[in-house]
Amino acid sequence: MSRRTARSPLAALTAVAVGVGLVGCGSTGPAPQWREGSTGPTAVTSGTATAPHAPREVRLAFAGDVHFTGRTLGLLDDPATTFGPIASTLRDADVTLLNLETSVTDRGTPQPKTYQFRAPRTAFAALRAAGVDAVSIANNHILDYGRQGLSDTLDAAAEARYPVFGAGRDADAAYAPWLTTVRGLRIAVLGMSQVHDLAESWRATDIRSGVAMAFDPARATAAVRAARKQADLVVVFMHWGVEGNSCATVEMKTFAQRLSGAGADIVVGAHAHTLLANGWLGQTYVHYGLGNFLWYSTSHSTDSGVLKLVVRDRTVVESRFVPATVSGSGQPVPATGADKRRILDKLAAAQGCTGLSARRPG
Repeated sequence: MSRRTARSPLAALTAVAVGVGLVGCGSTGPAPQWREGSTGPTAVTSGTATAPHAPREVRLAFAGDVHFTGRTLGLLDDPATTFGPIASTLRDADVTLLNLETSVTDRGTPQPKTYQFRAPRTAFAALRAAGVDAVSIANNHILDYGRQGLSDTLDAAAEARYPVFGAGRDADAAYAPWLTTVRGLRIAVLGMSQVHDLAESWRATDIRSGVAMAFDPARATAAVRAARKQADLVVVFMHWGVEGNSCATVEMKTFAQRLSGAGADIVVGAHAHTLLANGWLGQTYVHYGLGNFLWYSTSHSTDSGVLKLVVRDRTVVESRFVPATVSGSGQPVPATGADKRRILDKLAAAQGCTGLSARRPG
């Protein structure tokens, strides 16, 4: 994971994020204090030793879809500034994750689909500079340039020592979690796709590279159960939903139930190019969709942001959404004033179609 070279104090965070406690609702317990800490580039333990039996508190951040083409390709000329002012929000967490919606290659054959995205290897330098610790590549663009493009992406990530998850050289690798330990809390993160386009030819098998797909529910839930045995906290980053639709589909809700039943503590998603809402599925925290984040062109919505969670052991005790707007450069810019209020109100309204509880039970 990238080193946290700069952190905003709590007051600065509060200035850009209104605590909305599961989108518009107060948190279910006392607001935890933000703690300082950092982690290394692989699965390592960081911070000082935790007192025996004391709750372990970790801050997580999530953002949506990112790629580097069109107007966002030129942002890689200076990887240190690619993400612009939102980077300080990404860095202000112990673990920050998003969806890398592109292959990292200059080779391969464009696949038979409307949009094909690819990026140079400097993409990983830009992600690291912005404080993003690992990325999901379980999406409908990682094989835009075929299995050559996927292989190049995996090679580039390995060379950069940058963690990716959700696709691999075979099914075991694709469904394997990224593992890290923060302040004594063992965290497993998996990535999966529920996008139907080219799903059969793109899925990983025992003898073929590809994406971890939700369409094999037995293997998907087995992967979550296996991660449960390795970790204290299990996170699943999904690629799912209907483009432009701010409500979760029955298919999404059904699979979220499967993930929860298998032991997932947190489920977050992207793909719909618009924000969806969050809530509780039993003891599992779910956020159905984080929208576009660093985006190359027009889309269904320019509303964006960063989801910030505080976790104590397996439990999400605080949820905040930091609203942002995708600007003309493609960079997400923290929203203020009326735009900020509008996005938070939009999320609060969208909670009604999630089928999720607005508060954690118990």
